[in-house]
Amino acid sequence: MPTSIHTIKAKLDSHLGDPLTVVAQAGRKKITKRRGVLRETFPAVFVVDLDQHQNNFKHVSYSYTDLLTKNIALEFDDKAEEAEA
Repeated sequence: MPTSIHTIKAKLDSHLGDPLTVVAQAGRKKITKRRGVLRETFPAVFVVDLDQHQNNFKHVSYSYTDLLTKNIALEFDDKAEEAEA
């Protein structure tokens, strides 16, 4: 279980280009699921290219602290693994 931003970034770097589902808290008792591909990682954020058939916009970015604080969870398609803090 990653406990630092550097650990989370390193783990995501190994999944660049992999399809995933982003599960995000959208409010009280409401979650959103977005499918896409992990495109890039930067020092403070990472970018997901979204599936255009399901979403109105092309890209979305999240900070590593979103994973660390469990505001979002990532479910990679190639494994039943979740990248969360």
